[in-house]
Amino acid sequence: QLQASGGGLVQAGDSLTLSCVVSGRAFNMLRLGWFSQAPGKEREFVASINWGSGFTSYADSMKGRFSISRDSDKRTAYLQMNSLKPDDTGVYFCAAWRAGRSKYEIWGQGTQVTVSS
Repeated sequence: QLQASGGGLVQAGDSLTLSCVVSGRAFNMLRLGWFSQAPGKEREFVASINWGSGFTSYADSMKGRFSISRDSDKRTAYLQMNSLKPDDTGVYFCAAWRAGRSKYEIWGQGTQVTVSS
């Protein structure tokens, strides 16, 4: 399915790279997305990548700081996060949108990112 990793405790201004390993029925996905959920808040979109073309999309607040990529051979997607802020703290999830579906339906377990000021 999806296995996210790479979270941790960092200071404001630091960088962190998250990984999402894809397996099983998630592998024929059309798009992979990253989402974050801050304490007490709803899950929100961070970035996505079309698995075939590599086309990317970002939430406005992450543009210029975050970068999503994928390595098809390794079946892994990455989220490079730079200039981290305390507001970026949360659990980060990767999710798969399979071809023929209407939403992200396969979710990883999430990885915690904590940014201290």
